[in-house]
Amino acid sequence: MRSVFHGFSLLAASSFLTACAVGPDYQAPALTSPTAFLGKEVIDQRHAGASIPMSTWWVGFNDPVLTRLVSQALAKNLDIAQAEARITQSRAAFRSATANLLPSGNVSGEANRSHMSVETPEGRLLNATPNFDRNGNSFEADLGANWEIDFFGGLRRDREAAHALYQASQADVVAARLSVAAQTADIYVTFRGLQTRLAIAIQQKEIQRRLLNTIRLQFDAGIAAELQVRQAEGALSQVEANIPVFQAALDSTLYALDVVLGEQPGSNRVLLDEPMPVPAAPSISDAGGPAELLRRRPDLIVAERRLAASNALIGSAISEYYPKFSLSGLAGTATTVSGNLFHSGADQALAVAGLRWRLFDFGRVEAEIASARGKKAESLAAYRLAVLRASEDVEDAFATLVRREAEEATLANGEKSLRRASDVSLVAYKGGVVSLIEVLDSNTRLLQTLDARAQAQTDAARAAIASFRALGGGWNADDFNQS
Repeated sequence: MRSVFHGFSLLAASSFLTACAVGPDYQAPALTSPTAFLGKEVIDQRHAGASIPMSTWWVGFNDPVLTRLVSQALAKNLDIAQAEARITQSRAAFRSATANLLPSGNVSGEANRSHMSVETPEGRLLNATPNFDRNGNSFEADLGANWEIDFFGGLRRDREAAHALYQASQADVVAARLSVAAQTADIYVTFRGLQTRLAIAIQQKEIQRRLLNTIRLQFDAGIAAELQVRQAEGALSQVEANIPVFQAALDSTLYALDVVLGEQPGSNRVLLDEPMPVPAAPSISDAGGPAELLRRRPDLIVAERRLAASNALIGSAISEYYPKFSLSGLAGTATTVSGNLFHSGADQALAVAGLRWRLFDFGRVEAEIASARGKKAESLAAYRLAVLRASEDVEDAFATLVRREAEEATLANGEKSLRRASDVSLVAYKGGVVSLIEVLDSNTRLLQTLDARAQAQTDAARAAIASFRALGGGWNADDFNQS
């Protein structure tokens, strides 16, 4: 019996070592990319100096609350938790595919006691036999083994696909973390911008109210026309209408932030209740340009690994053209007397060499191969599209950042002029040169510019966040777990 198993083992081992895997070997697609982003020159000019570490880019905003919220989101976000759970699933699938290459064994045993009826035809016949015993015992203990020999590499291609999908799930977690960090920062910046604009709107309301009261006094004195009164009332209503809009937007933004943090909506209201300015964006570089983008963007790693998996599945489908060989064996003992279970006479053994070949099913095999090739073509197109969209993300974020910063700088200059105009008009009013209406109108123009500047600052900070996200946020394929 030992010689039988030994012979089967040698045959299987030699066959496995000499076999080749059918199907195409994976080659990463060659992609051409420009040497630099279109917005690189302007970004370098406007963001000269040392840039912050990409792995913790949110710290560069120098806002402790933002840093705290991002850290909390990375620890508690449920999208990340789902992505991490998918790693467990894909790792299990990879281990299962690896185990399929190895022999499987099992141990079985049973002990039976039976009592036969003598009212059945068989029982009546046996009951007529001298010394017939209606009671029976049986005992059996076996050790079995089974091995499908991967002559043509179908199982190895399955393992290759499972490994690629496992790697994709790992990169997917990094993509989820990058997305959550960027989403948290974006919501936080938006919230601070809304707080700033709400405060400005409240100031505008007070100025418009004072303006309306002044015009009403003039109307009562016969100095102002009713048209001026109605126009001032309409302007006040317009400013007042903006306040609940900002308040509703603040509530929605806060609730969205709480969900990203994995908490009940409203949990962080106290933390964010005190208004704070919009955090200034740190310096940004192109982090190596388009050539490095493929190594930093985790979503591109996911797309590339899925492409590798689809390539491996072509070989798995092609292997169905060929016969499948398997070896099975069983060794054990069987007896009707428990004391003789390990007696030499109770030994039993079985060795089986199996063959399975879809010889008359090649039409279905061809269809499966065609389907696998189609999935690879789809995955390749998806990967190429992901690369193009990654470059688009960077270019769009850079362009938005530059334009919003330029807008904010222009509005900052306008703010200086309008503050000077407001001061001058107040002095002139005290000197009796201009009316209070002109003073209030100057203040209104200043507040409108402050609102526009706050919006530009918010958009610039959000564009900076989008830039860090588009650049990959510190992900590097060299740190990727290839095991």
